[in-house]
Amino acid sequence: MAKQKDRKKDTRKRNTLEVSDEVFRQVYESAASLPGKMKWVTREKDVRELEKLLGMKSGTIGAPLWLSGNRKRCRNCKRETSWLDIVFSSLKKVHGKEMIAEVILGDKKFVNIEVPNAIEDLFCYGCGQLIPDIRSFKCHNWAYAKGALLKIIKEIRSVR
Repeated sequence: MAKQKDRKKDTRKRNTLEVSDEVFRQVYESAASLPGKMKWVTREKDVRELEKLLGMKSGTIGAPLWLSGNRKRCRNCKRETSWLDIVFSSLKKVHGKEMIAEVILGDKKFVNIEVPNAIEDLFCYGCGQLIPDIRSFKCHNWAYAKGALLKIIKEIRSVR
């Protein structure tokens, strides 16, 4: 309950906007554009695990899944933070599997404009500890066709 009260006090607007390919490439083409002290790519092992979490076949995600922040590892268990933590946390409260698949694999581009705030409600996949240090995340995926994405969404739905 206290967490909700704190959020109500925060009057900064938080948004993620759909943007054109041109704007997306200008803002996000380089990892240097990410905020925070460190920038890194999700490890292959975690990408395969998040595919399982989403009900995708292994190898479906081929794009680099970037993160940035002021700390690379969980303060509690020292596991390297990755998109697995983001997807795990998001599925608990915010988004469905299909929506996450569309963000990772789809042709629409999104820009997170919450900077300089850390991403809220992010928890470690390994130990469940709150991760307060991640500032941004993105993926580059220019290769997927809409037909392939629809097939993957259908496969995700059939796993339920």
